[in-house]
Amino acid sequence: MTTAQRAAPAGVEQVVARMRALGAALPPGDGVAVFNRVYLSVTEELGRRLAAGAFGDPPAAAELGGRFAGRYLAAVEGGLDGRSVPACWRPLLLLRGHRGVRPVQFALAGINAHVGHDLALSVVDTCAALEREPASLEADFDRVGELLTAVEERVREELMPGPDLLDLADPLTHLAGSWSLDRARDAAWAASRVLWSLRGLPEVYEEFTEKLDAGVGLVGRFLLTPLVR
Repeated sequence: MTTAQRAAPAGVEQVVARMRALGAALPPGDGVAVFNRVYLSVTEELGRRLAAGAFGDPPAAAELGGRFAGRYLAAVEGGLDGRSVPACWRPLLLLRGHRGVRPVQFALAGINAHVGHDLALSVVDTCAALEREPASLEADFDRVGELLTAVEERVREELMPGPDLLDLADPLTHLAGSWSLDRARDAAWAASRVLWSLRGLPEVYEEFTEKLDAGVGLVGRFLLTPLVR
């Protein structure tokens, strides 16, 4: 595995501070700012649940959460500084100021990149750091997934236009309805298991990672299709 894959995880409080600083530095309507607000709420809730003992293995859950958030922050902070970023994050960074893209699209594109790509790699990072198999993380992986699902539902409720402005013929209805967090989570878990099995084959591992990144990026670009109001 590369040095980046073995990077130490950030603590929840550190991650929250970085997200708040990032949000304060961006205009409210910026696409990255929209997703950052969503993810900040996820991370704050994760911290509360860790403190309340809601996870079966709190140290492992904290490790996973820190590595998961760290990948997002590294990609977005790097992209804003002009550095190369994973393909899955490029659509959001390129289109974050596009006036034809609606807030719910930015939020879903960010969730897609983070769950579809970052989550699978974070599971592998965590397993490598803790020297354990993915199966030992599955229960807490599902608990994190339940938290993400609750937030996604709130995103759709808060960012989708009301029924007086949106009908079944609106392209946004079809676009937002075409993506499923549950399926993305299932795919991320399957990808993490494949990657774990490939860790002894560096070339194949890197090829699979690159294809996963490119595929998630393609979905993100579709989610950010500009729509005429």
